[in-house]
Amino acid sequence: MEDSHRRRGRAARQSAAPAREVNYRHLRHPFPPQKVLSDDAVAAIHDMALKLLEDLGLRVLLPEARALYASGGALVDEETETVRIGRDIAAAALSTAPHSIRIGAANPERGRVYEEGALIFSPGSGCPNVTDRLRGRRAGSLAAYEETLKLHQSFDVIHKLGPSAEPQDVPVHLRHYAMMRAQLTLADKPMFVYARGRRQAEDSFAMIRLGLGLSEDDFAAASWCTTVINTNSPRQIDKPMAEGIIDFARAGQMSIITPFCLAGAMAPVTVEGALVLQHAECLAGITLAQLARPGAPVSYGGFSSNVDMKSGAPAFGTPTHIRMAIGTGQLARHVGLPWRSAAGSASNTADMQAAGENHMGLWANLMANATMVVHSAGWLEGGLSFGYEKFINDVEALQTLAELCQPLASTEADLAWDALQDVAPGGHFFATQHTMDRFDRAFYAPLVADLTNHGTWAASGSLTATERATAIWQQALADYRPPDGAGERAARIADFIARRTEEGGAPPLD
Repeated sequence: MEDSHRRRGRAARQSAAPAREVNYRHLRHPFPPQKVLSDDAVAAIHDMALKLLEDLGLRVLLPEARALYASGGALVDEETETVRIGRDIAAAALSTAPHSIRIGAANPERGRVYEEGALIFSPGSGCPNVTDRLRGRRAGSLAAYEETLKLHQSFDVIHKLGPSAEPQDVPVHLRHYAMMRAQLTLADKPMFVYARGRRQAEDSFAMIRLGLGLSEDDFAAASWCTTVINTNSPRQIDKPMAEGIIDFARAGQMSIITPFCLAGAMAPVTVEGALVLQHAECLAGITLAQLARPGAPVSYGGFSSNVDMKSGAPAFGTPTHIRMAIGTGQLARHVGLPWRSAAGSASNTADMQAAGENHMGLWANLMANATMVVHSAGWLEGGLSFGYEKFINDVEALQTLAELCQPLASTEADLAWDALQDVAPGGHFFATQHTMDRFDRAFYAPLVADLTNHGTWAASGSLTATERATAIWQQALADYRPPDGAGERAARIADFIARRTEEGGAPPLD
């Protein structure tokens, strides 16, 4: 009688809607940060980075930026464009850089607080090409860019938008209008803006204010967009990057200072030496932001790995990548700032190499307690392509990590004494009441993984994970619906885009 009751209960649950609910929107790191460096080594790297800034300095190509450094007490050689930054200047900048930054979004529920302990996943970005199994590899277009935004919007574990596909069929002086329109109408998550010249930044800020109906005070009260500032390692900040730091700081929007230090190429071959250079360049960018506007939102950043010494190509998910990510976290905590890191893959296709490299990078960032993980899904060929199937399989990995962020309740019922008592030695727990009460919500339901046996898998077409991912991204695009308020936001920016387009747009460099 009891077995019959359990069978009926299981059948009823199998026919009912799944009871399991998840919330991947607001994640916190579940584990304490790990170390690859001793505390003494971290202090030594920090001290040598300050020595580098004082004794060697950086080449800064923008005269306005050199003038700001000079106003803060730095030594500037205009002939060589070299700026030497005293450690007291860097310390003053660190004292005003915020430790917690509010990131705004069209949907307030998508907003985040950028601070130590937060975990924010951002998709693969900056890719000139896209690729999928059905259409092959092709140059990025506006249509592809819009598709990638729809995919970003479709999965809650992707927390902010990124420029996954460069819309190369739109002229550069008009491209930022199309990109901002797409972000404001196809998604409701935190946005990005390229640092491609003052006029493009000003246009983008204006479209955000118009589209979201923000007053000047509202806009200044949060970071409604972010930009990534890549220094030209070793020891150089070019004009658009320096201008981006200044413009974003003065507008109260967050710039993410990110040296791309590839050990053996643009940085010393050792992990410690590469971290010295990365740390120095980060401090230089943070200092410029604080000189432009004390208290401006700015993020410490690092995206460092090694190169293949045979070809010179960048490598990801390597032991060096992992060590540098964890070491970067230690340095960021040493100066007291939240920070970004990155995953990514050098593989040319969505294969085992691609998955392994990205998974290793993601675990490195989890161990490092990175605040934001860029290139967390979809990045192929070292950033030359965004892969649709790769994106879906990476989302599976992100959702697995997100599950680890959900704390275990550890109640008396979770200890399962009744189930342990019910099952005789050598028995099973399938039919216990404890299992019946929880089976439909106890475990993560895979997005891509096929957990059936070989016979069932073969009968279903023997599909690989890459092939299954094709159907998933197709379904996600078919099911996509614009977020609430998309039409209103489009209407608010339409006249602005038309007017600025008629005026000739904005070239990327002034």
